[in-house]
Amino acid sequence: MSATIGFIGLGMMGHGMAMNLLKKGYGLRFMAHRSRDNLDDLLAMGAVEVGSRAELARGAAAVIVCVTGSPQVEQIVFGDGGLLAVAEPGLLVIDCSTAEPASTARIREAFAQRGAVYVDAPLARTPKEAEEGRLNTMVGAHPSDFEKVRSILSAFCENVIHVGPPGHGHVLKLINNMLAMTTAAAIAEAMATAAKSGLSLQKLFDVVSAGGVNSGIFQMMVGKALQGDLGGLKFAIANGQKDLRYYTHLTETLPTTSFLAEAAHQSFVQASNLGLGEQFIASLLVAQEKLNGVAIVTAKTKIS
Repeated sequence: MSATIGFIGLGMMGHGMAMNLLKKGYGLRFMAHRSRDNLDDLLAMGAVEVGSRAELARGAAAVIVCVTGSPQVEQIVFGDGGLLAVAEPGLLVIDCSTAEPASTARIREAFAQRGAVYVDAPLARTPKEAEEGRLNTMVGAHPSDFEKVRSILSAFCENVIHVGPPGHGHVLKLINNMLAMTTAAAIAEAMATAAKSGLSLQKLFDVVSAGGVNSGIFQMMVGKALQGDLGGLKFAIANGQKDLRYYTHLTETLPTTSFLAEAAHQSFVQASNLGLGEQFIASLLVAQEKLNGVAIVTAKTKIS
């Protein structure tokens, strides 16, 4: 057993990350965050459940936080019995959430005042790659701190990329997700137009797949949806909405223009207001069906 990691956030991504830490020989202590549905296999492998953040952090090589966004991270850090209150000098906290850079900066400074290090290391790829130990992470940290976290992150990441100083991980993640979510919104609108015009959606898929407009997002959304599967990109519309909101907040602080991101954000807001927030990204196609009175996905559509 090389070292013990404290882990908060055993959701769709966190479960696979924790599993791979155990497989690579790390000890694991965790606090259940929202659900107990996926804990049995971790406990069977030797993970230990604890009841407080003090127990979680005591003597740990690092504490990893992987939750939805900044409000959840701030509650974990600043709330009653939070990580900040129990932080000992030298504690290493790795935030793998997608968070607002301004919040990240406040948290990092608060930990620094207690002699602890806070590293932003948001993730790319999906729960499938999390289970396989093949995530990508973009790390914002001083070089010496990056060296401290590299081997830990390598337990569940195929690519561990040092993208710059503290905070740059979360900035890059928001830009990455803005590109992904605006692409998804554009694809959904294009599919609605094709459907309403009577164009063969299969022929559209074939032509785009063979050309420069093709993308991983297109394949995960449209390729699966034409087979009746809306689970090709396992990322919730509500999370995309949140990430686009964080991105537009960032552009306001710089400031830079964000016409496309603002429009995409409203597309996600609209889909959430139609009751699709907890569905995966390809359900943007369902939103377009409702809005435009068209059929895009088959009657046998499933969400997996």
